[in-house]
Parts: sequence; structure tokens; C-alpha cells
Amino acid sequence: MPLLHLWQEHFGFISDEALLWIAKKLGVQPINILELVTFYPMFRQQPVGKTHIRVCRTLSCAMTGGFEVMENLCTAFGIARPPDGEGMHNPITVSADGNYSVEFVECLASCGTAPVCMIGEELHEKIDSNSVADLVRHWRSATGSPAGAANPQSHPPHPLEHRLIFKNIRRPDWTTDIDCYLHDGGYEQLKQALTMSRTDIVNKVKNSGLRGRGGAGFSCGLKWSFIKPDEKRPVYLICNADESEPGTFKDRYIIHEDPHQLLEGILISCYALNARTAYIYIRGEFPEGAKILERAIEEARAHNFLGKNILGSGFDAEVYVHRGAGAYICGEETGLIESLEGKRGYPRIKPPYFPAVLGLYMCPTIVNNVETLCHIKHIIAMGGAEYARLGRPNNTGTRIVCVSGDVQRPGYFEIEVGAVTMGQLIYEMAGGLTPGRKLKAVIPGGSSAKVLRADERFKLKQRQADGSTIEREMSIDEIPLDFDSLTAAGSMAGSGGVIVLDDSRDVVWVLNNINEFYAHESCGQCTPCREGALWMKKITDRMLRGGGVVEDPKTLKTIGDNIAGRTICAFGEACAWPTQSFVEKFSEEFAARAQKPVPPPLPPEYTPEELIEEELIPIAPLAHDPGWEKPEPKERSRT
Repeated sequence: MPLLHLWQEHFGFISDEALLWIAKKLGVQPINILELVTFYPMFRQQPVGKTHIRVCRTLSCAMTGGFEVMENLCTAFGIARPPDGEGMHNPITVSADGNYSVEFVECLASCGTAPVCMIGEELHEKIDSNSVADLVRHWRSATGSPAGAANPQSHPPHPLEHRLIFKNIRRPDWTTDIDCYLHDGGYEQLKQALTMSRTDIVNKVKNSGLRGRGGAGFSCGLKWSFIKPDEKRPVYLICNADESEPGTFKDRYIIHEDPHQLLEGILISCYALNARTAYIYIRGEFPEGAKILERAIEEARAHNFLGKNILGSGFDAEVYVHRGAGAYICGEETGLIESLEGKRGYPRIKPPYFPAVLGLYMCPTIVNNVETLCHIKHIIAMGGAEYARLGRPNNTGTRIVCVSGDVQRPGYFEIEVGAVTMGQLIYEMAGGLTPGRKLKAVIPGGSSAKVLRADERFKLKQRQADGSTIEREMSIDEIPLDFDSLTAAGSMAGSGGVIVLDDSRDVVWVLNNINEFYAHESCGQCTPCREGALWMKKITDRMLRGGGVVEDPKTLKTIGDNIAGRTICAFGEACAWPTQSFVEKFSEEFAARAQKPVPPPLPPEYTPEELIEEELIPIAPLAHDPGWEKPEPKERSRT
């Protein structure tokens, strides 16, 4: 993958000749290279314009004008896009003069500054759809210099915040170089950790109660304890920086503005796990982040914080940055490991392929999220017990929540886990809804989390000071933002991406946008995901076009039910949960979009081959309007 990135950056695309040359250079078969180029969306097999523009189409950007950005770009530069309804993920389209090309891409992890696009390798935020063409022309005339990218969060920390990980974000006197970090006490915790036993460090992490901040919320200390102290095989640590969940954008700012905090957390973790090699798997859409991390690694090496004999301790550790290429599935830990090994990101079956047992190169491997690894530094500084005083029992420490959608002040907020309610987050910290609007729903943990309806009542059990537990009924505004409360409410804390929907939103349109994402991002390995995600997308497409039949809501729910729990990895749940919850919570709106009668059975004279050829199986309800006539059969070869 590094060589594919290098080739594409130099030549603009990866030709058939490139496939052969790269395969020969690496001593593999051309098919091994082709399977990567066709799997990862960022790799191109055709030339693009001199200026290539990638427009985000996922939910937060779509809600704030992402489609209008694309429409105005195409109008300004004479680019013909396919008509609406023919799919968002069409091949890259190029202007007639070859100067400009555009494509829709999935989440760029800047949802708080939506809508966003990438011009070349630069991210531009808070795009004004009416002046986007001028922005592109200015960028091009300036030969690629930044053209006024927006400050993602200019307001100071909110009084309800408790910043640990984000302490240095947006500090006016802060820079990313190591001298600034050292002046602020940087790498002191690494020095402290190198004087401790590995068991003591693991126990501190266990006692802290730290849960993974990447989505699953699994105990970090327990995960670490799966590595045997007397392990003879090499142990690897992987930092999962493939931040691809729509609605989530916290890791971007850690990488861009405080890279040494992440490196220090990684190096302490390496020492605790006796891992001599660590990889930072960063998503391909973070090219600047990758460069910042590379610079930080070299600075740390120059100060002997990594490399051979770190600070005279006798411990060696190397850290490498590895760029992905646009596949959401590589956020799943075993899919990430496959990708890191130079293959398609197909998740592995667990068991037997638990990473702590059979991970990277079939060796014990720990995969932790960016934010999780940053917390390690603070646990060493505070001590596990003191860190556990933050937040609530089983929901300790701080975590970063990202708010986007229909709020007046979208952005990131670091809070003690469970110390802030959903209502405080939306109405106090994020500035509330647009004047005159009411809350309709909240997606609390990234696009894969089940939606919570604003007028629902939730029964949650809460632990009291004396250790007893009581059950309380509460509104959505009263739900504490912690792992257990959101699970009890029927959703999940997930990756911390809170997407707010007001009463102007069409939930069928919202679900269709989410379905488009998961249909595109399925790796295709499991039949339920590969077929079911696309079926759900096609049904919501049809409902939006006015062709919904009365059985569609039930069919959607049935498809979702038959995906969840039947796939190799959790992508099955990720694509099924939105459909299951939206259809259940907003049944009246889906019923209103599904008014047509169920079509009659398919004509009996059709053979299975004809059904497939005429594509009547997936689109049968559309084909059977009154007056529909069987088309003339086409000539078919025996092949």
C-alpha cells in the first residue's frame, strides 16, 4: 500500500503497466496488486483532472449542503454528473478541458465543520456552496496553498468540560514541535514508566477502569492482560487511527495538534506490553496528519524517546505510520490487521483469530484507538485509582464527544464520562437547535448507533451513593452520557459521535443516506452484509422516489434482522441497527412513504436466467406498474 500511494501521488492514477511494475518490484503476482487497487476506494485506475475535488456525502455534510456543493461544482466547471437516483458512487467525472474532476466520498472526519471537501490533498471546511467554485479557483491559482480553511472550534472550552486529552487543543501558545511539548512536561510519564515493572503499568490501567474509546468500550486493562508475560513470539501494538465512523472527528485533532501526546501513550504501552514494534494505522484521508506524525517520530527519535535503548533503559521500540486507503471496514481490528499485512481488509473469524493470540503476522497484537492510548499517559501521571475517580463506576475518566447536525455550535467536547446529560450537551454546550426548531431524534454514538427519539421515555437503573440501585424513568435530555446509560436506553456510546436531528428532517432521507454509506463500505466477504446492505439502500431509494409499497417497512426490518448477528465482524450490526431502529421508532413516517399496493407475482413464463438478465429480482416492485409489458428478450451467448 505505501508503494501504491507513492505511485498514485506521482502519476495521478495506477495504470495496468503500474500493476505489472509494482508486482515485479515486490515479487508478487499482478492479481495481488489488482485486488488492492479495486478494494480500496482511494486508489484510482483512471486519470483525474489537474485539480481533483472530493466532496463528502455522509450524513452531517449532507444535512448542511454537501449535495449543493457538488451540484455547484459541476455547474461551474461543466462537469456532467449522473442524474439523481442513479447512485452517489459513480466513477470520477472529469471536465471537458481536463482541468477539474469531482467525486463523492464517504466521511472525511470533520463533521463538526460540515460541509467539507478535499481539494487535492487539503481539507476545506464550512464550505459555502455558493462560492465553492471561487474557492477552488483561488486554491489552484495559489498553486495549492491553503485557501482559508475554517477554524473548527474557535470558542474556548465550555465550563462543563474536563480536558485531559484535549488540554492543548486550540491553545494559542501551542505548537506541534517537541520543544513545546517538552516545555509543558512532555515525556515525563514515559520516563516514569520506564522505572516501573510492566505488571505495575498493566495493573494501573486495569485499576483505572479505562474502556476503549474507539466504539466497543471494552476494558483496556483486560485486553492488555491477554498478552502472556513470558510470551516468546514478537508482540505488536497497533494504534487504530482509521477514524471513519460518520459523526466522529476527535482523533483528527489529537493527531494534527498534539501528536507527541499520542506518541508518548504509544511508547508507554509498548513498554508495558513488551512490544518492540508499533504501527499507527492512519486513514488515507489524513495525509497532513500522516506527515505530522512522521515529523513527531523523527523528533522523538532524536531525543532517544524511541529507537534503540530508550533513555538508557535497555528497551527498544520503533513506531511506523501506515496509511490506509479509504475503507471503513479497516476500522475493525482484524480487518485493519489484514490491511496492514498488505491485503484486502477482510475481517478475520473470531475465534480463533483474536488479535491478542493470533494478530499481526500471526503474533500477539494489541489494537487500541488514538484516544485510548492518549489516556495511558494520564493514568501514569495520576495513578489508576485517582483516574478512576473521574466519571462514574465502570464509566471512568474523560471522553471526547463530537456533536454535529442541527445544532448552532457543533464541535468537540471533553467531559467526565457520565457527568453531563444529553440535554446539557445539546442545549448548553452545543448551543441548542436552530431557533424555531424542536428536537426530533439523536444518534448518540456515530451513524451505526440506534437512533433515540426525542419524545421517548427511558427506564434506566442508577447506582446510588450507598451502593444500592434504583430505576428511574427519564427523558432523552436526562440521559447521562456514559457507556452503560446509553446501552440501557437501547443505543450505545460508540465512538462518541452525536448527530442531532431537528423536526425539519425526513427520517427516510436520513436512513437512506446512512444505508448508502454501509452499502458502499461493506467489504463483501459476508453475504448478509454484501447483499442486505444494498437491498436496504435500494428500498429506501425507492421510497424516496415515491415508489414505496406497503410491505417496504416490514421488509426493511426483516432484512436488518437477518443481517445482525450473522456476519464475521460487527459490521453486520453497524449496518442493521440504524434500519431496525429508524423503522421501529418512526413507523408512521415510513408507512407514509410506502403507500403503493404490493405488486403481483412475477410472470410465470420468466425463467431464472431471464429474471437475472432483466434485473427484475432486485427491482421487481418497480417493474410491475399497471401496463407493464415483458421486454423483448436479448440475445445471450452461452457464456
